[in-house]
Amino acid sequence: MKTVGDVVIVGAGIVGAACARALASEGLKVTVVDASMIGGGATAAGMGHIVVIDDDPAEFALTHYSQQLWHELAAELPADCEHDPFGTLWVAADDEELAAARTKADALRSRGVFGELLDAKQLAEAELQLRPGLAGGLVVPGDSVVYPPCAARWMIEEAQRHGARLHLDTRVVSLDGESVQLADGTRLSAGAIINATGAAAARLTPGLPIRARKGHLAITDRYPGFIRHQLIELGYVKNAHGTATESVAFNVQPRHTGQLLIGSSRQFDVESGDIEAGILRKMLQRAFDYLPGLRRLNVVRTWTGFRATTPDNRPLIGPWPELPGLYLATGHEGLGITTSLGTAALIADQLLNRPSRIPCEPYLPARLLEGGKHE
Repeated sequence: MKTVGDVVIVGAGIVGAACARALASEGLKVTVVDASMIGGGATAAGMGHIVVIDDDPAEFALTHYSQQLWHELAAELPADCEHDPFGTLWVAADDEELAAARTKADALRSRGVFGELLDAKQLAEAELQLRPGLAGGLVVPGDSVVYPPCAARWMIEEAQRHGARLHLDTRVVSLDGESVQLADGTRLSAGAIINATGAAAARLTPGLPIRARKGHLAITDRYPGFIRHQLIELGYVKNAHGTATESVAFNVQPRHTGQLLIGSSRQFDVESGDIEAGILRKMLQRAFDYLPGLRRLNVVRTWTGFRATTPDNRPLIGPWPELPGLYLATGHEGLGITTSLGTAALIADQLLNRPSRIPCEPYLPARLLEGGKHE
């Protein structure tokens, strides 16, 4: 057995990378292990939307805290991370959704987040490509976009600058609270082990209530100025947190390159990562319903990824009681990019036994064990 220091992090996606940066910058001796590359998996498949979600108090706390950390970090990010303050425009298709936008605006403002309501005319002026007849919307200018694979790479580089060690193309076959077993027979031991492997976390930690949820994305050729905001239908969160086996929602993002990233779909109980023509067609049709001009644009690539979901739609951040020394940083569903920095901060606070800026209890894995308390 080889002792490698204070912490071994399994997973070099953006959550694992953020944990590595946070812990190494605190002076801990960190080793990161990944079966593939930096920023692979769900990180490479994500949209990179840094957004505050207000439907659940715990979700709001973590997304808002994380967004603040992203804002603090923005000046340090290199250009290829493509951090852009596009803001989010939540689109209301009818009067019922416009009323929901008003409620959402009030809820955000009560928590210190500014949002501006738009009527139908203002919406049309804000985004010329949206179809006529929409009821209005809500602009949240504090939201932003980042390119996740490059952000993860930079975080790993920052961790390495503080002494972290990185092992890529290195498969972990098992782990406990004291060590990880590599495929070549090597065992690495440390004071703490962090499972940050996303949808694959339950393979290494049997019994985790993690369920993989497949998603499709498409990206166009370059059309600068086609849209100005991240555009999302107001029913998106309902679809994202719903239990339906299959769903799609309108979610289109302008990229720094001038391309348009088109989402989103969600499927439970699908193991293959192959593109599925039927669900992709439904996802694109949903986007065309809101942005008819998309039909004229060339899609240059489509791909899929798997999000890690939990039964209560909250991530697992903290110690796993069944294996002392093992920490979890997984279960973020579609918010892993947004909440990566907040997750890393909470993990660092727990490992260093200090107070956190937000309560960590709603995300502790113990809540989902039999008899655990759901905060």
